[in-house]
Amino acid sequence: MLDRFRHPLVAVAVALLLTVPWIGTFVASGGYGTVHPGENITAGMAVLVGGLAIVGAAFLLAWAAETAEKDVPQAFAIAVLAVLAVAPEYAVDALYAWEAGAGSTEAANLAVANMTGANRILIGLGWSGIALFTIYRAKRTDDPAVEYRSGFLTDAVTLDPGIATEITFLLVATAYAFFIPLSGGIGPLDTLFLVGLFVLYILVVIRGDVEHSEEHIGVPAYFQQYSKVPRIAFILFGFAFSGAIIFTAVHPFAEGLEQLGLQYGIPEFFMIQWLAPLASESPELIVVAYLVNKARSTAGFNALISSKLNQWTLLIGTLAIVYSISAGAIGTLSFDSKQAAEIWITAAQSLFAIAILTNLEISTREALVLLVLFATQVLAEFYVIRTYAEATASTISISILYAYTAVYVVLGVGLFVKRRDGVRELLQRSVSNARSAIGIGTGRTEHAD
Repeated sequence: MLDRFRHPLVAVAVALLLTVPWIGTFVASGGYGTVHPGENITAGMAVLVGGLAIVGAAFLLAWAAETAEKDVPQAFAIAVLAVLAVAPEYAVDALYAWEAGAGSTEAANLAVANMTGANRILIGLGWSGIALFTIYRAKRTDDPAVEYRSGFLTDAVTLDPGIATEITFLLVATAYAFFIPLSGGIGPLDTLFLVGLFVLYILVVIRGDVEHSEEHIGVPAYFQQYSKVPRIAFILFGFAFSGAIIFTAVHPFAEGLEQLGLQYGIPEFFMIQWLAPLASESPELIVVAYLVNKARSTAGFNALISSKLNQWTLLIGTLAIVYSISAGAIGTLSFDSKQAAEIWITAAQSLFAIAILTNLEISTREALVLLVLFATQVLAEFYVIRTYAEATASTISISILYAYTAVYVVLGVGLFVKRRDGVRELLQRSVSNARSAIGIGTGRTEHAD
């Protein structure tokens, strides 16, 4: 009897059922853009039904991506998963960029604030939290990627060398990001470089080899046994359905969280930078936690790195496109000095995080440093905006951002120098992968398992 409830289709049915309350709310309200917490649904209900739908959709998305690994390179399947998982973040930022193109200066600042907040959450909470969760879960799952070492907080998650390609592309995007504020905005040249970099990355990973070295279990294993047509049908349904649910549910979910936050006196701008991105990043974190729970920590980290890469390239690059379409002419999405500082600290955090991964591992100690630096900076800014008048708070906040930027850069550069041999090997491996993918030279393209 119990075996019936363990059948993979039961798990799929449960995931689908979690989305039903949201679908009912969505249809009853009249479609996309009509669900507004506080008007036709309470804030608490929006958080509840939206949150359940996001959880259900995240599992469907993960299963579809794992099933797709039978037919396409794992790195490409995870790249698609990453794009769909962060699609809500694209939607929120695109909305602000559109309003900025229509003449709203504040909307331009909000677009940058939301984008930088999402990127820092992905590393500060995502990379660090998943690393700590992986090490914790390994005691039960026997995850081969976790190494237990003597010493204080030295246990580490080791990454597959195939992730070198993603890390290197992210390093290039991070180095470029330091120069964006110097022009006072995100313009056409930034779009060409960053979107072009992402397209090149996709071309490299899509031309990689399809590998079957890892045996799947549960739902993915069940659907991988199907013949090609029904298997691909499930994959396409999983991507399309979960993407639609996540895209439509996250904004009301975030709005509900914002309204609940306002009730407790949390400033609106702070929520737009931190609470809304946290909501939009939740599908991705759920997917990665699911992978880690299956002892697939390497695939989980590949998803996190891929998400950071597409947010740090495609997301930033498309902001200028949306702005220009709204404005009716090619232009630059301008922002103030506070948002310039936000971009610099985000780039600096990314630099430090990449430096940590140059030896293809992240230890408990390193994960805690990432988490503490992120948390203390956010809490410090929250204290400032709650304590001081707006003008004074802005000045102090910028000083805090510069201080943390300096800390991140010093730590990052120090690690790069210390691990220069590892950096050299990382770059050589990435160049070899890229050359093989585009048909220059010989060898096989490597991707993470």
